[in-house]
Amino acid sequence: MPKLQALESGAGHRRSRGRRVSTVLAEINVVPLVDVMLVLLIIFMVAAPMMQRGFDVNLPVARRAEPKEGERIFVNVPLAYRTNKIVYIGDKAVRIEVLTERVRQELLTKPTKDVFLRGDGAVQLQELMDVMDRLKDAGVQKVGIVAKLPGER
Repeated sequence: MPKLQALESGAGHRRSRGRRVSTVLAEINVVPLVDVMLVLLIIFMVAAPMMQRGFDVNLPVARRAEPKEGERIFVNVPLAYRTNKIVYIGDKAVRIEVLTERVRQELLTKPTKDVFLRGDGAVQLQELMDVMDRLKDAGVQKVGIVAKLPGER
């Protein structure tokens, strides 16, 4: 867009046009900007994988686990837990509200404060975590999650 400038008229000068039109380029040349941005993008894409740091972890293998001795306390979470909020301690049905007290009573006579949790495959993780929190409130030191070995039915 052309820029308009007003000319100053002096005392002894003849009056000429009051305005003069001059063209000034005020556009940014984006081609070099795009080139620089693409080069920076390539540099960061190459450098980003090199900056990642991780930990080497040896995951446990459960193919030949040794059985635990002594009486075990099993807490079973069936699929119906979503609707009726009932879990089973052994074969006894227990509402989730009284699970903490019942587990405390069971642990009074046990030398170890370990409980094994079995959940249906379709039970959500949040539901298992809710049961685990209640078991921890009951004084359980270790909560083991029971799973099937590959190939078991």
